[in-house]
Amino acid sequence: MVDTDSVETETYTIEGPDGNSDEIELPPGLIDLLREEDESRETVVGDMAIVSFVQQAHAAVHHTQGEPSEDIVAIEEKARELFEDRIGITFEQATGHSH
Repeated sequence: MVDTDSVETETYTIEGPDGNSDEIELPPGLIDLLREEDESRETVVGDMAIVSFVQQAHAAVHHTQGEPSEDIVAIEEKARELFEDRIGITFEQATGHSH
């Protein structure tokens, strides 16, 4: 069994528009695995958050039974736009997955 007690972690804070916040603890080595050259760890955490949200929105629209509501479709489309603005490529390009 691997000893995870020796793995350091860092705490990142997520703050919402209403002032509420949450914290997430991550090993900096995990973030470094995903970093590109001069990216900050905070940028990587933000990028991963938007990737995760867009994946979930995509699943809600394209991989569930029944037809999604127009509201859900609009939310998914807006999330894709925000993803492209932040990441610089489309969700389809990033994942190699399209419909």
